Amino acid sequence: MQYDYNIMMDAAQKTIAFTHQRTRADLDRDEMLSLAVVRLVEILGEAAKNVSDSTKVRSPDIPWGQMTGTCDRLTHAYFEVTLDIIWNIITNELPSLIPKLETLLDQTETE
Repeated sequence: MQYDYNIMMDAAQKTIAFTHQRTRADLDRDEMLSLAVVRLVEILGEAAKNVSDSTKVRSPDIPWGQMTGTCDRLTHAYFEVTLDIIWNIITNELPSLIPKLETLLDQTETE
């Protein structure tokens, strides 16, 4: 289970690192960047699917449903994905998610 948290943390941190000092317009100009961050957001959501229901109940401040739903959307409706939504996730959601995942990782290490 801790493995899934590490995958989630890694994907979130890489997404932020890849977009550091970048702009929303960079996603339009740099296809490799946009493909990379879309894939990382997808990986984050896929790992979230593997988290136990009891952990999800214990951590209601983590948007489990949004992460898994985003993953499904990216996987099954890729051509309908807007980079505005991805950019919003990167700039508004991931920075606050990382400390929550760190707390979750710390809790599982002490269990």
